Amino acid sequence: MIITDTHTHLYSDAFDEDRKQAIQLALDKGVERFFIPAIDSETTQSMYELEKAFPDNVFLMMGLHPTHVKENYEDELKHVSEELDKRKFYAVGEIGIDLYWDKSTLEIQKDAFKKQIQLAKQYELPIVIHCREAFDEIFEVLESEKDEKLFGIFHCFTGNLEQAKKALSYNMKLGIGGVVTFKNGGIDKFLAEIPLEEIVLETDAPYLAPTPFRGKRNDPVYILKVAEKLAEIYNLPVETIAEVTTKNSKEVFGI
Repeated sequence: MIITDTHTHLYSDAFDEDRKQAIQLALDKGVERFFIPAIDSETTQSMYELEKAFPDNVFLMMGLHPTHVKENYEDELKHVSEELDKRKFYAVGEIGIDLYWDKSTLEIQKDAFKKQIQLAKQYELPIVIHCREAFDEIFEVLESEKDEKLFGIFHCFTGNLEQAKKALSYNMKLGIGGVVTFKNGGIDKFLAEIPLEEIVLETDAPYLAPTPFRGKRNDPVYILKVAEKLAEIYNLPVETIAEVTTKNSKEVFGI
């Protein structure tokens, strides 16, 4: 059984004391593929070091996270573009719009999102979308960029059924993580109406640990709890959930 974590910040300083052990524990349980989103230029080197330590298991993205879109965002986008030009990445991400922390940066967040979608198309890469309290704004940008080159993952999907279907209409798969195990998470109520072929698994470690670890550091191995919850929702064996969602991840990332 091979499980793919399509979104995990394993370079985070939350793992500084036991990174290799945490990853090895997951590897021992069949979690063999880790896709690593970028935050900004300050995380680039730590991502490269993680890839060097686990070259067969770690696959990198490049991008500017919406909460890090500040006055210098054009310099940060230049960094993204330069890195994409240098070497192979598997996605442009995580990118998008976050209105939870700061609504005042909406216009520059939209600009950064749009420009990074265009970069993804240039390099024929998927995008990995971060959306927090910004579904309408995200959909507005996606609508303006909709074409056959637009595809990717709606990371940490927390919307309703209508929003899920709209996300799929833009050739996105839904990234499902710990929220699906939360008592009031909501997505478990309708997820069975979404074909499993449109779903990928993720942890977003060290954030959003699933029940019963909610509130603690999210570890890579906890993706098994997400897989188990999906097995319950879809009434399928965990092995089938792992197999189908890994196949879906290969369709998106090309590996």
